[in-house]
Amino acid sequence: HLGGVSTLSPAPLLLSVGLLLCARAFAAPAPAPAPAPAPVVVASVADLRARLGAQVAQPRFAGALWAVRVDSLDTGRTVFSHHADRLMSPASNTKLYTAALALDILGPDYRIVTPLVAASRPDPAGTLTGDLVVVGRGDPSWRLVPRRGDFWSLFTPFVSALRTAGVQRITGDLVADATWLHIRPSGAGWTADDLNDSYGAELSGLSLEDNFADLRVTPAAAPGEPCRVEWLHPFTGLEVDCRVVTGPAGSERQVVARRLVDEGVERLFGRLPAGGKEEIVEVTVPRPAAWFARALREALRREGIRVEGRARAVRWPEPSVVPAAAVTVAEVTSAPLRTLVAGFMKPSQNLETQLVFAHVGERRRGADTPPWLESDDLALPALREFLVRQHVPADDVRFEEGSGLSRNNLTTANATVALLNAMARHAAAADFEASLPIAGVDGTLRRRMKDTSAMGRVRAKTGTLRYANSLAGYVTTAAGERLSFCAMLNRSTRQPAGRGNAAELDEVAVWLAALSVRTE
Repeated sequence: HLGGVSTLSPAPLLLSVGLLLCARAFAAPAPAPAPAPAPVVVASVADLRARLGAQVAQPRFAGALWAVRVDSLDTGRTVFSHHADRLMSPASNTKLYTAALALDILGPDYRIVTPLVAASRPDPAGTLTGDLVVVGRGDPSWRLVPRRGDFWSLFTPFVSALRTAGVQRITGDLVADATWLHIRPSGAGWTADDLNDSYGAELSGLSLEDNFADLRVTPAAAPGEPCRVEWLHPFTGLEVDCRVVTGPAGSERQVVARRLVDEGVERLFGRLPAGGKEEIVEVTVPRPAAWFARALREALRREGIRVEGRARAVRWPEPSVVPAAAVTVAEVTSAPLRTLVAGFMKPSQNLETQLVFAHVGERRRGADTPPWLESDDLALPALREFLVRQHVPADDVRFEEGSGLSRNNLTTANATVALLNAMARHAAAADFEASLPIAGVDGTLRRRMKDTSAMGRVRAKTGTLRYANSLAGYVTTAAGERLSFCAMLNRSTRQPAGRGNAAELDEVAVWLAALSVRTE
């Protein structure tokens, strides 16, 4: 590391290093790269069953729980089963159920419509008298891909819709009404620890950038000086208390963000080395509908649409502010549901899954539905009815939310494989399968099972909590046979150094893909 040497002048040092490198280059060839591991070959069904049986019986899993089932989609027969009736924590395998339910109930072409309503239409001069209310119904679309693009482009659909409606000026407030979804800020069974992390961001009928924002923290020029901080996503309403200091060049870097649930202050702790790279910190945003309203008001101002009132928001159980005789001034429409489903399945995005699940439930609300029943309270019976129709053992599925972040969700490998089998025959089969991560290619499997027999041939949903891991989906074997599978591993804590529980599940999928004979 040249920057760390101060006892030699630069020119002799560089010359010395150059001569040394040249001498090494002529003295010996570069070491050959390590040989690639030999490809796995599973030559018979008996071999496959022996491998799977030995895997779940290893002594290091003595205190853990396995549940595995493998079916042939071609023959309809079960190829392997180990405690497939055991209730397990599926983690984000829960999303398989939410995706299937939404595609079945709503259909792949369904779009979520967000109305923009007011007491009256704009006059010929483009003036809308009174408030403009954006009625959120859970559309998770307003996020950038990639995330660090032009923040203001998120609001282009709203600007375009209002321009088409002839709106130039709004005399009242811009109100984000998030009361249509009867949801709490966090899902059932989520823990307080989740709320500071992007995967546990606050739920809202009107969401923005998945309800977490980015802060850029930059080290100062000299050690001991405070680091600089700036928002990459503005108008969050949060204050920043930055206690990150600049450390010596080459020192350890760490930034930790903490916000108490009832506070509007994000506190940053840690140290960044002088001359080092910036750090991007993700922070969850409280009351995201209010963030949406503030940012939309500014976006409209930038585009020449003036809002004379303030930006504000309401959420359930607060009453809706939609006027009794409201007229729809404009609408913003989401992408088709197949796109929304892939959008939460590939990266395993909890908030987006919960919004779609709640939307399914809320569509079942009737005039006589008790107002205290939450959207999930309506979605869960819909899920059970769907499972019964698809001949999936509904009594095995004991969920309280739709994302899998709940530590209380339970299901069996039998139920998950039955769901996969049913969706393979479903009218939405292609869209369901296309939403699954592909081993070694994309989503949460992009770095897993690379350069193995499973790469490109396994499409499966991952699941990860502290003591719960799962992998379930479809695989095409080396013999061309289509299999469905579910493997869940709970309470495993005795892994060899450098090997996580995900590797145990990946091994199962690799063996399935390497099967060189048909199971019949």
